[in-house]
Amino acid sequence: MNLMNLRCLLASVLTSVMLLLIVGDATAKTASQKLREEHAAQQPLSRTGQEQAALERSQSVIGQKVGDLSFRDAGGRTVRLSQFLGKPLIINLIYTSCAESCGVVTAMLADTYETAFDALGDGSFTALTIGFDWKNDTPSRMRAYARQQGVEGFAGWHFLSGDEDTVQKLVEAVGFTYFPSPKGFDHLDQMTIINGEGVIDSQIYGELFDKPLLIEPLKALVFGTTAPFRSLDDLVKKVRLFCTIYDPSADRYQFDYSLFLQIAVGAVIITIGFTILARELLAARRRRRENEKSAA
Repeated sequence: MNLMNLRCLLASVLTSVMLLLIVGDATAKTASQKLREEHAAQQPLSRTGQEQAALERSQSVIGQKVGDLSFRDAGGRTVRLSQFLGKPLIINLIYTSCAESCGVVTAMLADTYETAFDALGDGSFTALTIGFDWKNDTPSRMRAYARQQGVEGFAGWHFLSGDEDTVQKLVEAVGFTYFPSPKGFDHLDQMTIINGEGVIDSQIYGELFDKPLLIEPLKALVFGTTAPFRSLDDLVKKVRLFCTIYDPSADRYQFDYSLFLQIAVGAVIITIGFTILARELLAARRRRRENEKSAA
């Protein structure tokens, strides 16, 4: 192997190792976005024009900022939406007298909650369940609903009430659709994910859904950074972003160590390459000296 080939080999290996995290980050984002798009496309809302319009309205608010609204928590205290920003936020609208889907959605979120915190870290996101039946969803009713669903006291999960004006503003902001019906209300089963700056990131639909549909967008927000190598913390987040993988057989997220194996192999190759390069340089230097002596 000549010197030029060695240099090309080393340049290729170094480039591959440095790009590994960047490519993995892009792959993780692409996979997460594809998952969300497939989820939206597969919803049964296309059965009627009204349901299709509800889905389109919900999708149209993605990328828009939610205003700072005032609510009351289950204890009757006034809270503002801005208090819950700074990290990803899940908003789920329900009504407490719902006899069908609301309880199922809440139970699904509860089932996903532990898995999400296990993958992303305790306190990595917040969830708000808000009653849209403003006449009846009082703080005491919301507190009773949380107790009935077995989720009272879940860390970072709050149950809120609002007046008519506040509820309508939130409904408009998150693209939620509901209307009165003989059973109470018909409504879109929807969870809205908002980033730390208050901008709507994605929508999750349905009473039941696969856990990654909710956790993957949260993972991208928790571990995502704009500059992969700006700091060690950014680098660690990038590694966690695409090395934390959902294992359906275990129903949990696990850390995939194959990245470090690839880096270790790359490091060994680089070390071997530098060793060979150093030997080649020393040999070339010796030959040059011998030729100079012979010429003299």
